[in-house]
Amino acid sequence: MGRITDRFRLDGKTALVTGASRGIGEAIARAFADAGARVVLSSRKQEDLEQAADRIKASGGDAYAVTAHAGRTEDIKSLVDRAVDRYGRIDVLVNNAGTNPVFGPIIGVDEKAWDKIFEVNLRGFFFLSKEVSSVMSDRGGGVIINMASVAGIKPGIGLGAYSISKAGVIMLTRVLAQEWTGLNIRVNAIAPGVIKTRFAAALYSSPELEEEILRGISIKRLGEPDDIVGAALFLASDASAYVTGQTLVVDGGGVMV
Repeated sequence: MGRITDRFRLDGKTALVTGASRGIGEAIARAFADAGARVVLSSRKQEDLEQAADRIKASGGDAYAVTAHAGRTEDIKSLVDRAVDRYGRIDVLVNNAGTNPVFGPIIGVDEKAWDKIFEVNLRGFFFLSKEVSSVMSDRGGGVIINMASVAGIKPGIGLGAYSISKAGVIMLTRVLAQEWTGLNIRVNAIAPGVIKTRFAAALYSSPELEEEILRGISIKRLGEPDDIVGAALFLASDASAYVTGQTLVVDGGGVMV
């Protein structure tokens, strides 16, 4: 079996990470590259993506930037086609792209905002997973990691529609894990707590808000993108070969499940 640390390596594998221009997505892509993977970075803004890819290359990694809107079917197909054209395979998919254009009581969420949240946070996860599944199965299998949230387990105040979409991601993970076992595709999720990224800035934008959040966290600090990396590397690698259909909570002890 070799050394246990070898099972965390991703040498020879190709990983596709959405929402990878910054924050959690970039941190995961960087860690995967450090572990030996070739990484395809995707988000909506090419300039930001190229900069993230350049940072990985500067550290000796192999990175390829592809602009795509994670909620649009035509972009999803093009993204997968370009990744396969470049590297010949996709072994790991990280569905990380997300959006939340509203903050406040759910009764105030209009139809446009609702549709946008579910288009990116849930619909996009499913159809990208579906597109990638045939590529993975043709090459013997693969791994899908869906970025959920503790808000999908315990409703977040002011995050009603987002919480519902992330609860959907957790169930999507379980359904795909159950149905795709025969394709040798493992599917798991990560549920971060409040991580200090631009995306979550509204949740800790004032000392009062941050203090309120910290009262509910056992480890008395907010998370950083690198706090998610270990969970992602574990789930992407052979170290988790007997794990599927699970949601790994990484929140500093805020939600005990």
